[in-house]
Amino acid sequence: MPSTASAPWPPSLWVATAPPGPVLQPLVGEETTDVVVIGAGFTGLSTAIHLREMGVAVTVVEAVEPGWGASGRNNGQVIPTLAGHDPSGMTARHGEAGERFNRVLRDAAQYLFDLVRKHDIPAEAEQAGWVQPVHSPGRFKIAEKRVKEWSALGAPVELLDREATAKMLGSEAWFGGFWNPTGGHINPLALSRGLAQVALKLGAVIRSRSPVSSYARVGDAWVVKTEKGQVTAKALILATNAYTGEFSDSLNRDIAREVIPVLSWQMATRPISDNVAKTIIPDRQAMSDTHRELYFARWDARNRLVTGGAAMVPGANGDNLRGMIGERLKKLWPQIGDVEFDYVWSGYVGMTPDNLLKPQVAGFPRFHKLGPNGYAWAGCNGRAVALSVSLGRELARVTQGVPESELGLPFSDPTPQPFQPILRRIAPFALPLYRRLDAQEI
Repeated sequence: MPSTASAPWPPSLWVATAPPGPVLQPLVGEETTDVVVIGAGFTGLSTAIHLREMGVAVTVVEAVEPGWGASGRNNGQVIPTLAGHDPSGMTARHGEAGERFNRVLRDAAQYLFDLVRKHDIPAEAEQAGWVQPVHSPGRFKIAEKRVKEWSALGAPVELLDREATAKMLGSEAWFGGFWNPTGGHINPLALSRGLAQVALKLGAVIRSRSPVSSYARVGDAWVVKTEKGQVTAKALILATNAYTGEFSDSLNRDIAREVIPVLSWQMATRPISDNVAKTIIPDRQAMSDTHRELYFARWDARNRLVTGGAAMVPGANGDNLRGMIGERLKKLWPQIGDVEFDYVWSGYVGMTPDNLLKPQVAGFPRFHKLGPNGYAWAGCNGRAVALSVSLGRELARVTQGVPESELGLPFSDPTPQPFQPILRRIAPFALPLYRRLDAQEI
């Protein structure tokens, strides 16, 4: 397990451009609060903000610094859908609770951007919309189904034909798509640090460089322990997702082993000239398509195209991805010319292996009760930016006695994978299968 002393910030575009985070102190000695939150990512920080707006005392205990994990390393796309499932999937799995979750997800992108505007967070937020283009004629049925289901829930979605998609993206590579104008993109580390600043301003306590070694129900309270201190609280939120087992293999083994932490590689080009940039996603939407080996891209605030990819063996610092992803961008947008990347970095995505034998779909997120007034969620499957901020609101509310029947939290028991360490090692080797299936798709 890594120590916090050996957990530097990855040299990402976001680290280079985000405003500095707050100066925080580690947990030393004993503290008491109303709610203790483990993890200062989007979920934990959003939970803290919503608790403080309700006048509830809260302490967030973070292993490194706010946004150090997945919340500060992702592509920054704000997407109000799941990766491989439409609303009917959640309803079939969880009934009325799934329907409530779908409504939370429907509004998640709008809620994030409204929160950023409300608190004036300098997160480079652009609510330019999100588009999912289809990479083959046969995949157009995915967009049709998605539009039908989300429209029935009142989401402002549209079905795009091939001509409209080409105009929106500046490329003839796709065959139509699904469009949701409430989405967009942000600088995720800037958002993480901004949420932390808002939480502190509202009166939350955040303890950094304090990896939690254990938590337990003691009497009628929760006790969270670190190497040098402990927090006692009436309620507990575990918000560590793919990093649940990163600093302590005993924090919650069941949750740590129900997700497969998969490295996701992000890449940022050198700044691209205005005359070329205006022909590539000219209105600056966020884009991620229907390939199983996902093609995705968005602009940052400095005319860098931020994309990424996957490799079975990515090499030192992902260097052998540079040529492959550069050629992919040239194929999608020939006008871009030769591509050079200034930044390549990675972080874990928490995948839930509901469909290991069905690589055309991703898994479902998981929500758990840890005990009396103790809750957790995991399994973002690459779609947590928008969702996690709204889940922070829902988790804050459930700790304060709001009935589950009013919340979008479909609880279930953890389902740890017995061969999770093996699955984690072999997951990258599914790429050839994904590529073959993508190539066969008609």
